[in-house]
Amino acid sequence: MATTHWAKTRTEKELIDDVTALFASTYGEKAVGVWAAPGRVNLIGDHVDYAEGICLPFALEQLTVVAAAGRNDNTVNIVSLLPGEEEPQKTSIDLEEVGKGNPRSWAGYVVGVIWALNKANALVCKTGMDIAIVSDVPVGSGLSSSAALECSTALAAADVKGASFRQMAMYPVMVEATMRAENDVVGASTGGLDQRTSLYSKKNQALEIDFLYDEFSYVPCNFEEHGLALLVADTNAPHKLIDGQYGSRRGLIDGVTEVLRKKDGTYRDFTVEQVLEMLGKAPECSDYDVYLRRVRHIISETRRTKNAVSALHDGDFAKFGSLMVESHVSLRDDYEVVTPELDSAVNAALSAGALGARMTGGGFGGSIIALVRQEDVEATVASIREASHTRGFAEPSFLTAKPSRGARRLS
Repeated sequence: MATTHWAKTRTEKELIDDVTALFASTYGEKAVGVWAAPGRVNLIGDHVDYAEGICLPFALEQLTVVAAAGRNDNTVNIVSLLPGEEEPQKTSIDLEEVGKGNPRSWAGYVVGVIWALNKANALVCKTGMDIAIVSDVPVGSGLSSSAALECSTALAAADVKGASFRQMAMYPVMVEATMRAENDVVGASTGGLDQRTSLYSKKNQALEIDFLYDEFSYVPCNFEEHGLALLVADTNAPHKLIDGQYGSRRGLIDGVTEVLRKKDGTYRDFTVEQVLEMLGKAPECSDYDVYLRRVRHIISETRRTKNAVSALHDGDFAKFGSLMVESHVSLRDDYEVVTPELDSAVNAALSAGALGARMTGGGFGGSIIALVRQEDVEATVASIREASHTRGFAEPSFLTAKPSRGARRLS
């Protein structure tokens, strides 16, 4: 087999140098500044952010960085050099043309944020920008490259165009704007997990985000000091949430959530059987089994995440690992978002001795995470690669994830 591919991770200085050089060569002037936002992994708690559940993510070391300057017209010029691209990609969009469903391309993650901030009256000046983007966050891997792009753009826009609110008040506005860009402009459903993680994360801390109460708390998370590593394996199976699979599940759960709200309740207040009874779903209904499995995942995943937080606090990594596996099985069998590539990688990691492993993110491709002893990293990588090769899957790529800082200005 070919040499193992480890994800590229540049230093902050290297990223600043690369993005400012790209900006200068494209626009013939210096950028006003450079802003960064990280990708993320979700340790546990997937597909519950939009169901008033609890998630446990942290930010990655890998960053998307934006260099920017203001303009006096409504044009947003974008030049990017993202992972997998050999040549810079350029596009220009008039802010007057941005709106629901336009543009649905990757540029929508950028201009959609500026548009949404303007709609929220969050920017003092509502004109365009010149933007350059470079990134080490793998694209299409389920590691929130889109949220990293949105949040770095939001920080840049707030500084370049002027923020209408103080920073602590601005961050919640940014969360809503970045979500609106993804949901309304690009058309990819998101519940806000990724954007909150990218903006609020701290080094050596995970975020316990409770979407029922719209609050979060920090959970100490330093696997390294316990002789462990969190290995991320990108299956390189395409990860696309715009094709309707994510949206169909969210649509079903959104409908259930509304029924529960009318009963002044949440998923935490009822059993699966009670929820189905409220929905009028009897076993003989043609869609009974689908509702049963989808609701069962939501209820059990939120409970698992709460237990995982306790396990982290207690340093019980064996328990934490077993909860990871339970989560993966639920996502595979009940929520049906696990592809053969993801399942193969999880099984290979567990066969190599991982304490736990699961898919992470929205599923339908993307990445898995495995909690392994530091001395077992290479053996786990070899096991995953061999399993992928044997089944004719794409060659996976890898990184080790460490809880890192959230979005910030670099220069």
